[in-house]
Amino acid sequence: MITTIATRVRDRASATPGAVALRAKRLGVWEEVSWADYWERAELVGHALLALGVDPGDRVAVHSENRREWLYSDIGAVAVRATTVGLYPTSPADEVAYLLSHSGARVLVAEDQEQVDKVLAVLDALPDLEHVVYLEPRGVRGRYTDDRLMSWDDFLALGARHRGDHPDAVARRMRGAEPDDVLTLVYTSGTTGPPKGAMLTAANVEFAVGVTAGASPPASARDVTLSYLPLCHVAERVFTTWLNAAAGIQVHFAESVDTVRANLREVQPTILFGVPRTWEKVLTAVTIGTANASPVKRVTTRFWLRVADRIGAELVRAGGRHTTATRLRYAVGWVCCYRALKTRLGLRHVRYAASGAAPISPEVLRFFMGIGVPVHEVYGMTENSGVATGNRPGRVRLGTVGEPQEGVELRIAEDGEIQTRHPGVFAGYWRDEEATRRVLAEDGWLRTGDVGEWVDGTHVRITDRMKDIIITAGGKNVAPSEVENALKDSPYVKEAVVLGDRRPYLVALIGIEPDTVGHWAARRGLTHTTYRDLAEKDEVRELVAGVVRAANERFAPVGRVRRFRVLPKELDHSDGELTATQKVKRSALATAYAHLVEEMYADGARDGGRT
Repeated sequence: MITTIATRVRDRASATPGAVALRAKRLGVWEEVSWADYWERAELVGHALLALGVDPGDRVAVHSENRREWLYSDIGAVAVRATTVGLYPTSPADEVAYLLSHSGARVLVAEDQEQVDKVLAVLDALPDLEHVVYLEPRGVRGRYTDDRLMSWDDFLALGARHRGDHPDAVARRMRGAEPDDVLTLVYTSGTTGPPKGAMLTAANVEFAVGVTAGASPPASARDVTLSYLPLCHVAERVFTTWLNAAAGIQVHFAESVDTVRANLREVQPTILFGVPRTWEKVLTAVTIGTANASPVKRVTTRFWLRVADRIGAELVRAGGRHTTATRLRYAVGWVCCYRALKTRLGLRHVRYAASGAAPISPEVLRFFMGIGVPVHEVYGMTENSGVATGNRPGRVRLGTVGEPQEGVELRIAEDGEIQTRHPGVFAGYWRDEEATRRVLAEDGWLRTGDVGEWVDGTHVRITDRMKDIIITAGGKNVAPSEVENALKDSPYVKEAVVLGDRRPYLVALIGIEPDTVGHWAARRGLTHTTYRDLAEKDEVRELVAGVVRAANERFAPVGRVRRFRVLPKELDHSDGELTATQKVKRSALATAYAHLVEEMYADGARDGGRT
């Protein structure tokens, strides 16, 4: 029998049945789930799926926020050799229809009435979908009569009856598992078109598990983490489901996206993964909190944050390694400021943190290094099981995504594209052989689509996506992400999209950070009611203009933004402006705000392109 994440959960339940595997809040109290309870529920899900006629390779979809049942469904599906398909909780009905139809899911586990309503609205377009299991009965039970609906309790009861009649059925199915079984379809973000389903096999996942669990510092059952990013994203699956099964770390589920900060303070994790927006929001909270503090506390905090900035700068030069001088300054700062600050942020016990899924500003990382939170930028993608490179403790190079992980081959092609090869490279795109051929060479090399370069011959720096490189009318190549990141270094800028392909100069669409800009405006007596009201104020435009001027100083003339417009609304996934992982859909934004773009170039034509 091969090892899978399902056998790992089963084996932990056998070896340490009473140890805590998961924690989740119910009525304000953290409830513990032991490894024995975890496997009990997952096995019942497996039996229930067998009772519904699920065969090896059939797709089982989960449409829910992060919670225990997500993992029970995932592990139970893997146990019977089915394929898990995750759907983002924020996905609108048309996206739900596409993903369920394209994957051919036979069973859907839906969280509540909101998600059930989405699938019922498109059910006629889903001939393969035979069963919808809902987790929360409120608003569903007794209201709908579709015979494909089944409550979670009834689903588990079905599993219990099947186990009573066929006690060895799940075990027999598990024994038949093969390395090339597709454990999950992870749909890509779809920044340039419909999402594609990346097929990750049992062998792919086991490689990712081995690399992640064995990375320095290695994870163990003493570690604690908080699960809050969508589980259908490969990075969160690594840090929640796979690392939990492999190393036994204790997973706590955030109550909701709105309670993450409070849950962090309660849990005080030792291992934490976040996308750049996560870390940027923490820094924003520190900035606003300091400004709102009493005069004495404000002066004290700002002093120690300046010390932290100097500590961070020295750590950057030393690759993340402390010197005697930095240790002494940090020790005093710990007593005076950093201990209380980190406790309030929920980061007091973090011994390893990672940032991935998108570029992050080096200034943000330097802040966390300075206050003693080791945030390491890592790099991977769905198609290589989230495993490629990472900055390692003591070998950090800010501005890079680190060194190739153990067992990873990485090369940079003549055109600058980063390519990887290792056992975690996916089996291909579901039902899309043409797309598979475009990214996966016959010799196993994966074309990532990212442009990069070596730093010191060891670390990799990503400069942009190949499809996003701008070629100006003058024939100059510009990497827009570098300019965008310079703009987003400001606490006042939330989003920045730089445009200018085949144009005479660069322009930018800029989304303000409503919290920090709102606080800035309030301190100046500028009242506002909505985001649009704030964004349209002349004073705010001048504030953003200052940010643009400061960012432009970093670049040669060809890389400078000549014109900008402040976006009139916050970007949103449901409006098609962001992916579910909060990546900007550049082409969609350029189309939606084409009138603003044309205005900028028209203004430039009138005044000769002067800013």
